Amino acid sequence: MVGIFVTVWAKKELMQHIGHLRTSCVGRGIMGYLGNKGCISVSMTLYQTSFCFICSHLASGEKEGDELRRNLDVLEILRLTQFRRICRRAGRRIPEKILDHERVIWLGDLNYRISLSYEDTKKLLTENNWDALFEKDQLNIQRASGSVFKGWSEEKIYFAPTYKYSCNSDSYAGETATSKKKRRTPAWCDRILWHGDGIAQLSYFRGESQFSDHRPVCGTFIVEVKRLDGQSKRRPSNTNIKIGAEELLPTRDRHN
Repeated sequence: MVGIFVTVWAKKELMQHIGHLRTSCVGRGIMGYLGNKGCISVSMTLYQTSFCFICSHLASGEKEGDELRRNLDVLEILRLTQFRRICRRAGRRIPEKILDHERVIWLGDLNYRISLSYEDTKKLLTENNWDALFEKDQLNIQRASGSVFKGWSEEKIYFAPTYKYSCNSDSYAGETATSKKKRRTPAWCDRILWHGDGIAQLSYFRGESQFSDHRPVCGTFIVEVKRLDGQSKRRPSNTNIKIGAEELLPTRDRHN
């Protein structure tokens, strides 16, 4: 893929319990094929629980109707992502599609915008009127209508829009005369969603790196993982193991 990159980090002591590692790429760029837009997905099992991690960059644009192109990207990613078929485990099928997995995390530049003018958005930001902004957030609107990400969850946002910033600055593009031509309505383009039972989000926040015109978004999760009883490999134990996703990542690398 072009410009899309995802890694999954695990603590050394968990490595022996990770299996069925596979990847899949879907291009949704020019002509619906090239890799400047699309996704990379990683499928794996941890103990007896299947995980899927999707990092995507969806269609850009803030014209009316552009959100429908993003919806289509999501639907096509769900349809076209196909993980390599491998030997089945006794009594269980290894997931080959995204929604076949028990725990799924989808992150990246989803590119959904705020359906307001630049001036109205900036005014509401100045007033800290988050509720009014959330009402116009395209991803919230599309999810509520059932058009996309039906059955998925997202933690409530308590941080400022992550796009679009001037280079090496804490100012949104368009706030100065030199950046006016690059003006974009501030929006929560960068998101983390999840799907499946046994998963809970503990934190949802943005980093303050000025490396790009986006601000990175971070999340911490607790997940339940099924483990076979050590005395009987065929019988699941009655208790689940809870593993914090933060423990699977180095402390210096918790940005998406």
